[in-house]
Amino acid sequence: MFIEVCKSKIHRVKVTGADLQYVGSITIDEALMNAANLIENEKVQVVDINNGERFETYVIRGERGKGEIILNGPASRKVAVGDIIIIVSYATMDFEEAKTFKPRIIFPDTETNILV
Repeated sequence: MFIEVCKSKIHRVKVTGADLQYVGSITIDEALMNAANLIENEKVQVVDINNGERFETYVIRGERGKGEIILNGPASRKVAVGDIIIIVSYATMDFEEAKTFKPRIIFPDTETNILV
């Protein structure tokens, strides 16, 4: 049996930008991606703490060290710049493996989106 479990989580980051005219996705600072074990084009769930929105998109690598979290395309209508969000990715694995798997969860500073 296979189940889906939390693989990576960026807990509470501030949305720094929204670009409706972009093709779509979420741009995440490369340092945050690496710390959370996320890769470019990986599917993620975004949860907006301010308004309760939950949606899925994919990751685009942002410039390292800038703390950028930018929602692009239609997803930009579901958040406001300054909102606090949680970004989660999941992995499918064998039930027994999942029992011992430890997700990578990071807690950046919510003002700068930089790891402390």
